[in-house]
Amino acid sequence: MKKIKLKEIDIKQIRYDAEEVFRIGGFYCSEAIVSAFRKHVDPSMPIEMVAAAGGFPIGVGRAKCMCGAVSGAVIVLGYFFSRTEPTTITDPKSMKCLELCYEVQEEFRKMHKGTLCCHIHVKGMDLLSGEHKKQCVSFTGDMAEATAKIIAREYGLKIVG
Repeated sequence: MKKIKLKEIDIKQIRYDAEEVFRIGGFYCSEAIVSAFRKHVDPSMPIEMVAAAGGFPIGVGRAKCMCGAVSGAVIVLGYFFSRTEPTTITDPKSMKCLELCYEVQEEFRKMHKGTLCCHIHVKGMDLLSGEHKKQCVSFTGDMAEATAKIIAREYGLKIVG
């Protein structure tokens, strides 16, 4: 688990910032989530983490597979909870990260038609439409919030806001 300096976390602000930077067109969903956690949880996170999230929007490179917001959540959880050196496949850090990533994607499934598939969520929508954007901004907020709750729980942070 990566060390952080926080004692409390403002989940509503993280959600708002992730949604807003996506809403205004600054970043796509996955990038917006990583950016919000960099801003509010670990400013020492390399900016390249935001760039690393850049290929995941619209279901990985516009393939409409797994929702980019889920991908952004997984990237953040990996950053905070996974390993940085090769170990074994049963390394406790790796196992913990997989457990938390499973949790966040299950949360998305519970909230959204039981699927991670972007194609299903945007079926029949014009990807440049307001309807599509509104839905995906909401998905981004949902995943930012779910990820923040996991981080708060795992680090024992007080939730404010």
